[in-house]
Amino acid sequence: MIENPQYVLVSSKFGAFGLVWKEAADNAQVQRVLLPREGAAMENLLQATYLSIKPGSCPAIEALVERMGRFLAGEPVTFSLEVLALENCSPFQQRVLLAEFQVPRGWVSTYGLIARHLGVPGGARAVGGALAHNPFPIIIPCHRATASDGTLGGYQGGLAMKRSLLEMEGIQFAASGRALVSQFYYET
Repeated sequence: MIENPQYVLVSSKFGAFGLVWKEAADNAQVQRVLLPREGAAMENLLQATYLSIKPGSCPAIEALVERMGRFLAGEPVTFSLEVLALENCSPFQQRVLLAEFQVPRGWVSTYGLIARHLGVPGGARAVGGALAHNPFPIIIPCHRATASDGTLGGYQGGLAMKRSLLEMEGIQFAASGRALVSQFYYET
């Protein structure tokens, strides 16, 4: 349970994203990013998930919201991990999220390649599970992970959003739905 959670909404063509954060020492700490869900108002989702949540902002959160808005509009944006509450994730999930964070705009990797990069051969499903529960989508770009054949796999925001985010980053797709890439990130 998060003490004194606050939220801010991030508008986008996909709908409103919810950014859950709390004050920590002399800074803000992002606890979670909720992706839009069709037919559900983000404020209602936030109120149902965090009973004592209230709207609020601060300069660090306002700057992050501005960067997220630009990213969701298709601009190249660099995010920082400093404001994320990564300590709320298991050590394995932290390793997966940090590896995924390294995948640059315009690239994709696969669950299996990330697992091998982390020294966990055969760990593609574990990596997929860690990314499926990524509390910081967009900031940690889990949309850049695909199945080994280039098909999309899964995504919290739905496959249409995942594909749209990748297309905004320059990834093209075959008629079959596979990402058309000459090389996956972490491929040797």
